[in-house]
Amino acid sequence: MSDPFFHPVSGFDLPRFAGVPTFMRLPHVPPGHPRFGEVQIGLVGAPWDSGTTNRPGARHGPRQLRDASTMIRAEHPVSRIRPYEAARCADLGDVGPNPASIPDTLERFDAYFARLQEAGIRPLMAGGDHLCSLPVLRSLAAAGPLGMIHFDSHTDLFHSYFGGEMFTHGTPFRRAVEESLLDPRRVIQIGLRGTMYDHEDMDFAKSVGIRTVRIEELFARGIEDVMAEAREVVGTKPLYVSYDIDFVDPAFAPGTGTPEVGGPDSFQALAVCRHLAGLDIRGADLVEVSPPFDQGGATAFLGASVMFELLCAMAG
Repeated sequence: MSDPFFHPVSGFDLPRFAGVPTFMRLPHVPPGHPRFGEVQIGLVGAPWDSGTTNRPGARHGPRQLRDASTMIRAEHPVSRIRPYEAARCADLGDVGPNPASIPDTLERFDAYFARLQEAGIRPLMAGGDHLCSLPVLRSLAAAGPLGMIHFDSHTDLFHSYFGGEMFTHGTPFRRAVEESLLDPRRVIQIGLRGTMYDHEDMDFAKSVGIRTVRIEELFARGIEDVMAEAREVVGTKPLYVSYDIDFVDPAFAPGTGTPEVGGPDSFQALAVCRHLAGLDIRGADLVEVSPPFDQGGATAFLGASVMFELLCAMAG
């Protein structure tokens, strides 16, 4: 029988607009809490966007995602997974950044996620920009390189920006490959689109064996076929799932830093996640929600719904 302590507050007991918002109305169990060591899946906010190269604001993403996630209920409508009963889930709070220093923030994040790894907690991280994913991968890859399924309109594989800046939201997975955090032959990137600076990132992906799926291929083949291939690419070994909200067309997710038109709609945004069940997911993220550019909270609510899909895949 599941532990009621780790169950979310029900909308039947307290209206969704009442109370202190946590991710999906789960208990707040930060490091140091007496039940911290019992958590199996920890939802973590990473309110940091100092690696952003275009529109800022993703530092406000976790707070808005928490508020939007009060609408999330207990059971998946299709699979009928009840993640809060399948695993002990909690909101661990935010990992604190230094908005004036990228190196210092990366060190802080490295230490925080290493602590989660030592405690046996699988992270579901809400960004923040995509550079926030790098420290999570560093912690999870302590036992060896991971595979990755990456939903995004960009590869985030560039070598550097602005004359040599190595750590931006456009470089995390280049660093992850270089640091042997990822096994590139077990990495697939889905939804790529938009105008390009050049082919540096795509050439790098090809040279190391990363599978890239442009949006044209995703639409031509269909989600079921592409996701079947994704499962083959990552196999049965441990993997990470990274979901940039700009994977979704800005008509449905306008609140993001680097929007690209011609993407999936909100149903397709959820549908891709429903092919992740049964994989050995050691961690996941939803990043790049920027509330200042959102309209009526649409992006945040979609992001919270994606987080629930990822949670179901991890717990199920």
